[in-house]
Amino acid sequence: MEELEKTNLFTRFKSFVKESKRVFRITKKPNMKEFKVIVKVTSIGIAIIGILGFLIQMTWILIKK
Repeated sequence: MEELEKTNLFTRFKSFVKESKRVFRITKKPNMKEFKVIVKVTSIGIAIIGILGFLIQMTWILIKK
């Protein structure tokens, strides 16, 4: 039973390494224009989440009073 578990774990690990290598082969480093777009979109997303959290917190504080 223990031997089967070790083999299964090793097989899963080997599969993970194989998939990881495939992902690294097909990915590429973004150029500066792509990087700037990614930074802008991420910043806008973080700001929206922060504003929503702030509004929910303020609403909750006003409701509790």
